[in-house]
Amino acid sequence: MSADAASRVCEFVVKQIVDNPDGVSVAQSETDGGIRLDVSVADGDMGRVSGKRRRGASAIRTIVRAAGVDDDVTAIEVEFVD
Repeated sequence: MSADAASRVCEFVVKQIVDNPDGVSVAQSETDGGIRLDVSVADGDMGRVSGKRRRGASAIRTIVRAAGVDDDVTAIEVEFVD
């Protein structure tokens, strides 16, 4: 199972938000029910990604799950790693 489109969309969106786009990495792994994307950003950028009341992170998750439809993946979990 692969979520290439979702992974690319996730990386693109996060790079647009952060101050250091070169510090963004997205690691993809399989879980029991689908795909997990672990997103890492440079020091100091996590607050920009998560946003107020974690709304930024929630919006990113929604966009990435929608992109996963192109890959026929219905269960995509996006985790932001410190």
